[in-house]
Amino acid sequence: MRLRQEGALIDDKPIGAALNRNLGSPTAPGEAVEAELDRLIQRRSRQRDGEEESALWRESVKRHEEERRQVARLEWHAFHCGQAERHRATLQALIEHHESEAARLMNGEPKGGGCIPIG
Repeated sequence: MRLRQEGALIDDKPIGAALNRNLGSPTAPGEAVEAELDRLIQRRSRQRDGEEESALWRESVKRHEEERRQVARLEWHAFHCGQAERHRATLQALIEHHESEAARLMNGEPKGGGCIPIG
């Protein structure tokens, strides 16, 4: 690199001179631009259509939501079955407790035999 004060040259070119921006062939400067445009067009043509992607996305969301509903339904089913079993055990124990208390109060009559209907 040569610097000269009076004529202001850098690398034997005057300051402000246009740069050679042709990165392709020096004989055909437009070919590089056309090649880049061709690559852009090809890349865009390989991309999916926005409407098609939107439809695929909506279908994917529907499948995911249906799967979540099925999982929730199975979980609620398991919960209610478990609750029924717990209530059955609790209530059976409660029934037996009250029958034994009723029998004790009636001087030891057998279970269920001494209950008097109310009402």
